[in-house]
Amino acid sequence: MSEYKKFKTEHKVRPDDIDMFNHVHNSIYLDYVLAARYEQMELFYGMAMDEFLKLGFGWVVQKVQIEYKRPLKLGDTFSVETGIVNIGEKGCKVEFTINNLKTNKTSTIGWFDFVMIDMKTGRSAVLPESIIKLYSI
Repeated sequence: MSEYKKFKTEHKVRPDDIDMFNHVHNSIYLDYVLAARYEQMELFYGMAMDEFLKLGFGWVVQKVQIEYKRPLKLGDTFSVETGIVNIGEKGCKVEFTINNLKTNKTSTIGWFDFVMIDMKTGRSAVLPESIIKLYSI
């Protein structure tokens, strides 16, 4: 079984992330993880999302599990740590943790199952060996 590295990205809660209960809306946490992954693709895997798309591939979410532990609020700075858990024939599972940097407490944990899509057909595609190698760090 392969082990994959985890990567961290830091962000700050913006005013438009806040819901009527004065904390981050539940759907925004998923945006935080996806934004972190896009940034991490470029910084740590060496392939920005636009380069990945030029190869004719894209990632779509097949399943997602999220557990909210503590809310983030306006002005909070947080880290999003993500890491591939496993890579299969047509996709990968990515776990994530969102931590409030002010309190050093976990806000949210979960995982995504991503499927690689052939952008021409819109159907799932077998991961090329070059992509598997790229993510196997």
